Amino acid sequence: MTTAEHYKTNLRIALPVMIGQLGHIMVSVADSIMVGQLGTFPLAAVAFGNSIYVIFMVFGIGITYGITPLVAQAAGKGHTLLQSTLLRHSLRINLLSAILLFGAILATLPFLGMMSQEEGLLPLTAPYLLILGSSIIPLMVFQAFKQFAEGLSDTQEAMKAILGCNLINIILNYLLIYGNFGFPELGINGAAWATFIARFLMVVWMGWYVLKSKKFKSKGLHLGGFKLRKRIARKLIQLGVPMGLQYIFEVSAFAIAAIFVGTISAVALAAHQIAINIASVSYMAVTGLGAAATVRIGNQLGAKDGRNLKIASLTIFQLAAVWMTFTGMVIYLYRYQLASFYSTDPEVIEIASTMLIVAVLFQLSDGIQAVALGALRGLTDVKIPTWITFLVYWLLVLPASYFLPKITDWGALGIWYALAVGLTISAFLLTYRFRRMVIKLTLKWSCAHLK
Repeated sequence: MTTAEHYKTNLRIALPVMIGQLGHIMVSVADSIMVGQLGTFPLAAVAFGNSIYVIFMVFGIGITYGITPLVAQAAGKGHTLLQSTLLRHSLRINLLSAILLFGAILATLPFLGMMSQEEGLLPLTAPYLLILGSSIIPLMVFQAFKQFAEGLSDTQEAMKAILGCNLINIILNYLLIYGNFGFPELGINGAAWATFIARFLMVVWMGWYVLKSKKFKSKGLHLGGFKLRKRIARKLIQLGVPMGLQYIFEVSAFAIAAIFVGTISAVALAAHQIAINIASVSYMAVTGLGAAATVRIGNQLGAKDGRNLKIASLTIFQLAAVWMTFTGMVIYLYRYQLASFYSTDPEVIEIASTMLIVAVLFQLSDGIQAVALGALRGLTDVKIPTWITFLVYWLLVLPASYFLPKITDWGALGIWYALAVGLTISAFLLTYRFRRMVIKLTLKWSCAHLK
C-alpha cells in the first residue's frame, strides 16, 4: 500500500469511530449545558458524580477492548470460527464485569460524605450516581458487539447506533430534567435516566446488527451452545484488564483531580466540569484514531508485514497531531464563548476559560498518547504501558495535583498544570515504547525471511 492509501484506510476506519465518540461526548456536553441552567450547585453535583462513575466506567471499557486486537489478528490470519468464539466469550466476560462494577459503585455511596465536598452537594449527587452507575451494564454489553465489529474494520454501524441513541438521550434530557410535555421534573436525575435508556437502546441496535446482518453471516455468529474455553477467556482477560487499568490510572487522575478541585469551592468545581467537558471533545474524537491504530496494527501484526505496519502507524500519528493542533486553536480562540454556553456565572466562566488555556497546552500530548495506547493494543502489548500510566498518573500527577494548590497561589490551576505535565510525559514514554516494539518486530520478521 502507498502512503496515500494508508491515510485513506486509516480515515475510513477512524472517522465513524471519531463521529461516534463525538456523539458520546456531545451528550455529556448537552447534559452539562442543560444541567448548568439549573444552577452552579447542580452542575457541581453532576461533576462530582461523574468523577466517581467515570473511574469504574473506563475500567470496564478497557476490559471490553481485549477482543478488538484478537479479532483483527484472527481476520488477518483468516480464522473465521475463532472470531465467533471470541464474541461469545467477550459478551459473558463483559456482562459479569459490568455487574461487579455496578456493585462497586454502590459500595462507594456510603463514603461520598468523606470526600470534603461543599455542603449541599451530597443529597444531589448520591441518587444521580446510583442511576448513572446502573447504565454501565448495558454499556459494556454494547461494547462487546461494537469492539467485535471494529476488529473487523466495521465501524459505521456503531457510529449510527451511538448517534441515533444519543439523540434520543438529548431529547429525554429535555423532557426529564425540566419536566416538559407532562413528563416528571427529575432535575439531574432525569439526565441519568436518559443515559440509561439510551444505552439500553444501543445494545438492542448493535446486537441485532452483529447477529442478524448479512455482512457477518459468513462468521457463523450465535450466542447459544456456549462452552467456556479457558485459554480464550484467559487471553481476553489478560488483555482487557491491563487496558482497563491503563484507563483507570489516567482517568482516575482526572476524576480525583475533580475531587481536589471540589475541596476548593463549588464554583471552581463547576468551572472544572466545563473546561474538562470541552477538552474531552477533542480527546474523545482522537480515540477514534486510537481505535483505528489498534485495528491497522493488529492486521499488520497478523500478516507479519513490517513495511505496512510502519507506514500505517506513522500516518495515524500524523493525523492525530493535525487534529489536536486544530482543536487546540479553536479552544484557545473561543474559550470564553464556549464556557458561556454552560453557565451565566461570570466567576465560573472566568475560571473555566483560564483552565482552557492550560488544556490547549496539553492537546497535542493528549492526542499522541491516546494513539500510542491504541497502537500498542494492536501489538497486544499491554503490561508495560499499564506500568507507564500507573507511574505517570498515580505517582506523579496525583501527588502534584494535591500539593500544588496548597504550596502555591495557583488554586485549581495548579491541578491543571499537573495534568498537563503528566500527559506530556505519558505521550513521550508510550511513543518511545511503541517505536522500540516496532523496530524489534520488523527485525525479527526480516531475519525470519532470510532463513
